[in-house]
Amino acid sequence: MTRRALPFLLPVLTGLLLIAAWYVVRFWILPVDHRFLLPAPHAVLNAFAERGPQLWAATLSTATGAFLGFFAATVLSIVFALTLSLSPLVRAGLYPWLMALQLTPIIIFAPILILWVGPGLKSVIIITFLISFFPLVVNTTQGLVSTDRLLVDLFRMGRASRFQQLFLLRVPAALPYFFTGLRIAATLAPIGAIAGDAYAGNSAGGQGGLGFLSLIYSAQFQIPALFATALVSCLLGFLFAGAVVWLSWTVLHRWHDSYQQKDS
Repeated sequence: MTRRALPFLLPVLTGLLLIAAWYVVRFWILPVDHRFLLPAPHAVLNAFAERGPQLWAATLSTATGAFLGFFAATVLSIVFALTLSLSPLVRAGLYPWLMALQLTPIIIFAPILILWVGPGLKSVIIITFLISFFPLVVNTTQGLVSTDRLLVDLFRMGRASRFQQLFLLRVPAALPYFFTGLRIAATLAPIGAIAGDAYAGNSAGGQGGLGFLSLIYSAQFQIPALFATALVSCLLGFLFAGAVVWLSWTVLHRWHDSYQQKDS
């Protein structure tokens, strides 16, 4: 029982030690005139309680942008990965442009998006999509083209059509790669939405997200509220990543080797 509880107890213990270290740094290491830069944990919790409605509204806005951008990236990455897996020539023609899209900084895209679709949720969704799309399409494509050659030859010997080979062999074999990309994208999606809020968000119609709120708190020098915003952002990221880990386990744990080895 104790051994099973260790994976849950150790993170709690580590967190308590970090909070204790936070207090030590705050009250015994930092000079008195600099302590306002690092609010105590209880001050952050007080700010979290006081700013609760504002933080909740901002979190809903950011979560909406993150989810919609993440969902669009997931769907389109599957389509693109299936297309890229058809031929090396297709990959050679399209992959450099995907790289160019990924390597263009969001800070450059944001003013263009504001001109095209305006500030607010639409821009946040597009920015989240751009950040999440690349790891998904690259990992899924790699999985589709990395199918065991012996199994491919076996399907050909059985006169399987390309459609059967793709959806009965390559797609199931690519699922672990797909979920690896999905986990990466799930950690990037909230970050992309928050960055989108900061660069292209606004508060019109109550749509101001966590990134926009952090800029307001920073400009007003409300440091405990700024730390509370960081805490909520972290929790949102954990929610996205945890959902994908659960989905990955649900789909793969009964048959994939990595999960079978963990269970044995």
